[in-house]
Amino acid sequence: MKSLGKSAMLPHKLASCLAFLSIAFFACAATAQQRPERNLFLSADIYGVTHINPAKQNSIPYRIPLKTQHIDLESLVPVWGGPVNNATYASATPGYFWSVSTDRVALIDARGKRWNKVADIDLPGAQRRSLDALNKIVAYQYRDMKSAEEHLKKILGDSPGSIMPAGIYALVSNQDVVYANAGTIVSAIGRKDPKDISKGLEVKAQFDTATIIPPTSVFGEKPRVGLVGMNMTYDGHVVLGALNGIAVIDTALTKGLFYRFDDDNQMATNSLAVDKDGGIYVATGSKKPRIPGVMHKLVWTGSKISDDPKDGAWKAQYEGGDWPPAIKAGTGTGSTPTLMGFGEDEDKLVLITDGANRMRLVAFWRNDIPADARKVEGALSPRIADQKPVTAGISEQRPWLQSEQTVIALGYGAFVVNNLIEEGHPDRVIDVMTVGPVHRPPRGVEKMVWNEKNNRFYSAWARGDVVSVSMVPLASSGASAVFVNGYSEKDGWEVTGLDWETGTTVSRTIFGHNNKGNGAYAILQFLEDGDMLFNSVIGPYRIQLE
Repeated sequence: MKSLGKSAMLPHKLASCLAFLSIAFFACAATAQQRPERNLFLSADIYGVTHINPAKQNSIPYRIPLKTQHIDLESLVPVWGGPVNNATYASATPGYFWSVSTDRVALIDARGKRWNKVADIDLPGAQRRSLDALNKIVAYQYRDMKSAEEHLKKILGDSPGSIMPAGIYALVSNQDVVYANAGTIVSAIGRKDPKDISKGLEVKAQFDTATIIPPTSVFGEKPRVGLVGMNMTYDGHVVLGALNGIAVIDTALTKGLFYRFDDDNQMATNSLAVDKDGGIYVATGSKKPRIPGVMHKLVWTGSKISDDPKDGAWKAQYEGGDWPPAIKAGTGTGSTPTLMGFGEDEDKLVLITDGANRMRLVAFWRNDIPADARKVEGALSPRIADQKPVTAGISEQRPWLQSEQTVIALGYGAFVVNNLIEEGHPDRVIDVMTVGPVHRPPRGVEKMVWNEKNNRFYSAWARGDVVSVSMVPLASSGASAVFVNGYSEKDGWEVTGLDWETGTTVSRTIFGHNNKGNGAYAILQFLEDGDMLFNSVIGPYRIQLE
């Protein structure tokens, strides 16, 4: 229930907004505590885990230069790896970063303006790609689907997409140990000598999740264990998302527990968020089209994974849709759940986009449903605080408007993108390399704002001309901007910055038609000094912005 003390502060909140009358309720709504509580068991408050923090918000406080500039990626050297480098993680040693890709883990010296590989190691269970192979992936000119498929299969094998989800989700502990998986194996990787960084890296422990996670099948194929997410509880346990449930494992990788979803027709295809009180938020979608998905809140009690409402657990249905033609997988949400509202803020929500072919932004009450919660028309559960159709500035006649990306949360503002086109390739790596150069890329983005007084979302702005292909966007309160990775026939690949309050274009970092400018499912990042950390398909670059 909402606190009376917080409501009593309303006149003060309104007074603080009078200077911005034209956007009064948006400005008032932005008073939410912007970031979750620090998880002391992670290496850092920012970039300790995939999607920036345990709440999976994809927002940072850094100041970033905003201007239009052209960057020649051929003049820069990445920390090679991949293909697909989902995120670069903060080391517990200041000035260093960990790169985790689909084939290796690397330690990077980023002190000052450096971006130098200290050492790397093969990710156990994955196949390292040669520098020549990685170069061939990005040097190729993708003109049509047939030749693109032949080219990528020649380099990566008959099923290029099978390289994922190795290394896609990871985290770094406060002991500077990287946790990442390939296949069913979760590995703990760290320095051989914590006091001498030059001694290289080693695998410190491994855990075969097949010992606790039962195999499952999506389309009737041979059952397998599929890992789709990772996070860390606030008492220092590794949480793994699987197609059919979640597992909690100790950081020594000696033992674990598994919770299986109670409906075998439901599967998770994205990662999970956690809160400071043991809440674990994971969304599943149906294996069958147009069947509702389920938003789950499970609770780690310190000794078990609970679905008991007495422990604060719950589950709620949301709208499902059809299997999409490109980029996104599954009939449910394409989003990893994102937490919004922390500390003393009245409204604490968890956000996803639903599975409807033309998606909605859906917010669920994280804890007790407040007394003033309104009944949401068409909602499948009273736990749904609001579900707002996304327009993203594109025609209502288009049959698809869907996202494969986490909802970006900054304060009580939420940013969503459209990732869907009407055609594509069923193999996700072939797909992600051809959307843009071969197929006309998806367009449409929108920012919505939660209004605490009315318990509903309002659209702040939408841009039907903005392209976000497959990279996860990033918002920055320090820059008051949100950034996307897009492609245009004229300028090729770029990172575009949009003003957080108005949606106007405030920066463009243009890479041209060089395929190294394709982020390929990765997360956009910036460093504290304002430099861009661009997770290219063949490894992360540090780009000094002027």
